[in-house]
Amino acid sequence: MVLKTFVERRRDITKDELMEYISFCQMLPGASSTQTLTLIGFKRGGVKLAVLTLLIWIFPACALMGGLSFVVGNLGTNNIKPTLFQFIQPMAIGFLAYAAFKAYQISIKNTITQVIMLVALLCTYFLFKTPWVIPVLIVCGGIATNFSSRRIPEKEVIKPRQIRWTNIWLFVLIFVIAGFLSETARKQNWENKKPYNLFENFYRFGSFVFGGGDVLIPLMLDQYVVRPTSERVVKKNPDIIKVEREELLTGAGIVRAIPGPVFSIASFMGGIALKNEGPKTQFLGCVIGSIAIFLPSALLVLFFFPVWQNLKKFVVVLRSLEGINAAVVGIMIAATLYLLKDVSIMSFNTVSYINMGVIAGTLLVLLYTKIPPPLIVLVCLLTGLIF
Repeated sequence: MVLKTFVERRRDITKDELMEYISFCQMLPGASSTQTLTLIGFKRGGVKLAVLTLLIWIFPACALMGGLSFVVGNLGTNNIKPTLFQFIQPMAIGFLAYAAFKAYQISIKNTITQVIMLVALLCTYFLFKTPWVIPVLIVCGGIATNFSSRRIPEKEVIKPRQIRWTNIWLFVLIFVIAGFLSETARKQNWENKKPYNLFENFYRFGSFVFGGGDVLIPLMLDQYVVRPTSERVVKKNPDIIKVEREELLTGAGIVRAIPGPVFSIASFMGGIALKNEGPKTQFLGCVIGSIAIFLPSALLVLFFFPVWQNLKKFVVVLRSLEGINAAVVGIMIAATLYLLKDVSIMSFNTVSYINMGVIAGTLLVLLYTKIPPPLIVLVCLLTGLIF
């Protein structure tokens, strides 16, 4: 759609520029589609138009997902079984399986990437409750592929000029302040500490997520569903933010039917996380989720792009991407298997058969047809109403 609209019809950028933008954004954490569109706005009208482009792009999805958090939150609060959404959860697993398969085809091309993927898969699956496992795997994957010089020849890389790292001080400053306020709020047990914790969580997610929304969902699963079940974590933070697995998977499924970036699920999760604090605080949670998840992406892409001509020449960066992408594939497969444990597929009843059919059907439809994701979501919603 971007190619047809901004290259062929409007001619805002060339095809080569678009591919360069995409390559650059793949090197940064955050929502790559959002960053690409932000760069198009940046080229056409500088920082002001880039910010306006970003806001217009994310607003519809964030508004819809934030509103959904009130719907799902009320259903849970009133103890009403949300049958409408009961098959959205297996559908979300089908989407994640499809994303993992496509990522495998793109990123796993040789022995070292296969090894990195398998190690990441096993570590993520068995250490899912450990909060540092995903960032450590990503870093280790990037280091592992830097020991080879075969895939990216040195002779094709021009010696880069000096980079002024002051361009990222704002990003680092917000990161440090958010962490300090969140930890202080927890230790001193501030009355309204959860919004501070929420901002820090989502800003951290937006700062470290490589691989888009399909990697963000496992991170949120770990932070808000798995960690609150750990006795050690609860003892350290009794009032930790907790979200039900069914609520997260419902949001993960519905976000596929919403126009815009998958990262807008942060608006939904922000509202769900603070749903027990009252409507005003829940709305604040939606706003915090929307801002905190996209802010790191915007800061990184706007401040790093002017030095892109230097950054893209770093051999170490290019080699790291191969290992990072391989680790991400392993994480995605592990997340798919981990989520599969909590969906009824072995009960040998009507619901379990439908769950299996939804998972397999979603995967096959995405692989072999051009049926749009919103239609798949609609079918699953109607199936939930019928059964």
